[in-house]
Amino acid sequence: MAKENGTRRFAVVAGYEERVTLPQRKTARSAGYDLEAAEAVTVAPGRVALVPTGLKAYMGPDEVLVLAIRSSLAARRGLCLANGVGVIDADYADNPENEGHILVALANYGAAEVQIARGERIAQGIFLKYLTTADDAATGERTGGFGSTGGS
Repeated sequence: MAKENGTRRFAVVAGYEERVTLPQRKTARSAGYDLEAAEAVTVAPGRVALVPTGLKAYMGPDEVLVLAIRSSLAARRGLCLANGVGVIDADYADNPENEGHILVALANYGAAEVQIARGERIAQGIFLKYLTTADDAATGERTGGFGSTGGS
C-alpha cells in the first residue's frame, strides 16, 4: 500500500470514483496540483462551506500536503481558505472516520453568495517536506478524520 512505502500520490475516496479527476500540475514549473470540487456547493456571504474533493493523498511520513486557495477565487469571487492554509498530514489518508477525504473549507468574505460548480478548480495542493525538533517525542496515532488531531 502506498501509505506504508511513502509513494506520493492522490487517490479517489469511495463513492466518488465516477466524478473526480486526479489533480495535475498545469506546467512543468508549477508547484501546485489543482484540486477540483467534487460536488456543487454554495458559499453564503459571511459563512464557511466545506467543499468535497473526492480525494485523499498519500505521502512520505516526513511530508505534508499544503492547500492554498486559487488566486482567482480570492481576487474575483471574494473567497479564502477559512483557516488560511490547509494542512493535510501524512497519516490522514485511510483514517477510519472519513477515509482521508480532503475537504476544502472556503470562507466567503463578500456580500453575495458564491456558487462553486462541480469540476471547478478551487485549491492548489503542494507537497512539502517538514522538520521536527531534536527532542520530538510524538508517538500518537490518528484515530479520526477532519480536524481530529487537535481535539477542539
